[in-house]
Amino acid sequence: MKATIISVIVAVVLIGGAFILTRSGGNAGQVANANNVTIVDGKQIIEISAKGGYQPRKSIAKAGIPTIIRFNTKGTFDCSSSVRIPSLNISKSLPQSGATDIDIGEGKLGTLQGSCGMGMYPFEVEFQS
Repeated sequence: MKATIISVIVAVVLIGGAFILTRSGGNAGQVANANNVTIVDGKQIIEISAKGGYQPRKSIAKAGIPTIIRFNTKGTFDCSSSVRIPSLNISKSLPQSGATDIDIGEGKLGTLQGSCGMGMYPFEVEFQS
């Protein structure tokens, strides 16, 4: 009886700890990364890593500037190697490794949403004035 109670307590602690770790780790990709947006020769370049999802999941950029989203892959074999941006009618397959530029024109005020081909891994770019 005592061994059963101890086993149940250990199981609850392990499951609770795993839940806490996955919840806190899941939010890290949603924080905008200030270092992934640069302006080169009048064009805004947003760099996003694609492997097991997209990092960062949210980018903040300036509206009204010609914009390129650059997807970087490195041994990417999952569905994040297929990018969709429905509002711009963009669907693109990425190479397993390399950089792929997608010219989206001038970013408009608001949030541009995209995902992998299956819709499992979302990303967004918030265009601000």
